[in-house]
Amino acid sequence: MQITKTHLPDCLLIQPPVYHDNRGHFRELYVAAKYQAAGLPQAFVQDNLSSSQQGVVRGMHFQRFKPQGKLISVLHGEIYDVMLDLRPASASFGQWQGIYLDAQQAQQLWIPPGFAHGFQALSTFALVSYKTTAYYDPTDEGAFNALDPKLAITWPQPVTVMSDKDRTAPAFEVVKQQLIAAI
Repeated sequence: MQITKTHLPDCLLIQPPVYHDNRGHFRELYVAAKYQAAGLPQAFVQDNLSSSQQGVVRGMHFQRFKPQGKLISVLHGEIYDVMLDLRPASASFGQWQGIYLDAQQAQQLWIPPGFAHGFQALSTFALVSYKTTAYYDPTDEGAFNALDPKLAITWPQPVTVMSDKDRTAPAFEVVKQQLIAAI
């Protein structure tokens, strides 16, 4: 398993081994001992699966008081995954990074607690799996608008679909001020 640090602290790009033969391929999505040795948490509590059509943007989402770490895997297609540091004490607070992930390369992305997350489906159909370190709590969810011009997230394709909730989420600056005021 190959681990590469991203530009944002504590976020990791993971390349698990993929075994190919004339039948197709085999890969391990998660082996606790290997991932713990790489510094990931010992326990994930929830698995989620998301399907999206090309151009869909999901995010930017986070949990306010019970933040989730996420291990992202693309099972079919390709996405552009975006993570943004929401930890006020971090030197990279408010900074974002985007990473291309696809099923063919089988890379995974580890996003630790304290980050917002979103992605855009780039292929006709994308199937994304993610494990979380904390349960989803609808009363704790937060979001900001992924199309906020001040954030200047460079989505690689035109955004064709967003939920009403994501499209009307507040600007990042509003969320940023709330996070700073909470410390």
